[in-house]
Amino acid sequence: MPEAADFIERIKNAYTREELPPKTLLIKEGAAAKKLFFIDQGCCRCWFNNDGVEVTFQFLFEGSFASSFESMTSGAASWYSIETLEPAVVYSVPMERFRDAQENNPLAKASYVQYIEQRLMYMHKLFVAHIKDSPEQRYKELLAHHPEIIQRIPQHYIASFLGITSVSLSRIRNRK
Repeated sequence: MPEAADFIERIKNAYTREELPPKTLLIKEGAAAKKLFFIDQGCCRCWFNNDGVEVTFQFLFEGSFASSFESMTSGAASWYSIETLEPAVVYSVPMERFRDAQENNPLAKASYVQYIEQRLMYMHKLFVAHIKDSPEQRYKELLAHHPEIIQRIPQHYIASFLGITSVSLSRIRNRK
């Protein structure tokens, strides 16, 4: 897959490298995102506040981009926060510079559209799973297809992601 490797190298050469500790907010709910991040090492979680309860809805790992879609497309405030869960190495670019690249570079635009399509399919699958599958089925799906989540993410964030309590997740895990 030399094309993907070339794309990653171009990002690393064009973006600013940042080393971040765990619990660093990349994007803050209610504020417009100022940067787009590429995660080279580490993982992040996307979450929003629901009446004082943090609700996790997505995890991002190496090779993912992280930012607010609302800010990227319209400059609006983010609907959610993104924070690092582990020490992370990210490459960042100011939002304006990213938008300029989209307008002036057909390759950058095509890569962005391809990435957005992949993320949309993933989010659509999660949305449907939350409606049709039980929490136990969703957990088994994580085990089978996303073991990195089970291995690297604290249990209380996984429970939030599944839409259940940590106690319910413990019961599901003990049924194995």
